[in-house]
Amino acid sequence: MELRTISWDSPASLIEKLIKYEAVHDIRSWADLKNRLDSDRRCYGFFHPSLPNEPLIFVEVALLDEMADNIMPLLDETAANADLHKASVAIFYSISTTQTGLRGVSFGDSLIKRVVETLRSEFPKLKTFATLSPIPGLRTWLAKNLESLLEKLSDKELSQLGRALSFEPPSSIHVLAALEQPDLLASLSAKSPLREFLTRCAAQYLGRAKEGDMVMDPVARFHLGNGARIERINFYADPSAKGLRQAYGMMVNYLYDLKRIDKHRKQLESGEVPASSQVEDLYFGT
Repeated sequence: MELRTISWDSPASLIEKLIKYEAVHDIRSWADLKNRLDSDRRCYGFFHPSLPNEPLIFVEVALLDEMADNIMPLLDETAANADLHKASVAIFYSISTTQTGLRGVSFGDSLIKRVVETLRSEFPKLKTFATLSPIPGLRTWLAKNLESLLEKLSDKELSQLGRALSFEPPSSIHVLAALEQPDLLASLSAKSPLREFLTRCAAQYLGRAKEGDMVMDPVARFHLGNGARIERINFYADPSAKGLRQAYGMMVNYLYDLKRIDKHRKQLESGEVPASSQVEDLYFGT
């Protein structure tokens, strides 16, 4: 397959396909699309000879000076462009397949590796390659497992959460009622017991929840299968209707440490989910 750069100067028929097939963050307008193809962004498509004018999969990249923890600045059409001279981080913030039959196909590690190689050839100062990814299955999983997760809290942690919710001891009903309030979530401080609990739940889902031998979340399966590790959980990083519907606004960074990709794959094959110590510290005890 051939990797091609997609830019604002690409044929209109190709650019229109980005709007049609974008599956992570809907493209709302031509201005939105132009922002994603601006000078501090890159967009790449994988093409097959049998479909020369239609990408099988495409990836959108933001070039930054630090790892992104919120999707809204990346989608802000009025934001100033990043200084490419200071860019040291490439953030993969949207990866979409265009063919229904390819959903769930990982493409091995060829897509990520080739995009990284292309970026490094153009921007030698890039040191960090990571994603800012949705957690599409979190909300459904949490609804099914919330009671058991509350039981994993210590008495002190449960009491603190209860006081924050004005219900002691708190039940899953109280927690879910609070999570249904976007304004409340947006206002929570870094030390809020509810914020800490939801962040820990997201980590537990990504790193410990499995279907058979595979991690449960489909986006996690893609990136972990390609050799990434779970790097950081981001609270209220996507306050859009879709972000709230999928995961109460939670997002995650997957890090592609180029020197450890094979190691991470072996970890995953042995049943251990690669994750940073920061994420592992969030897991609930057995």
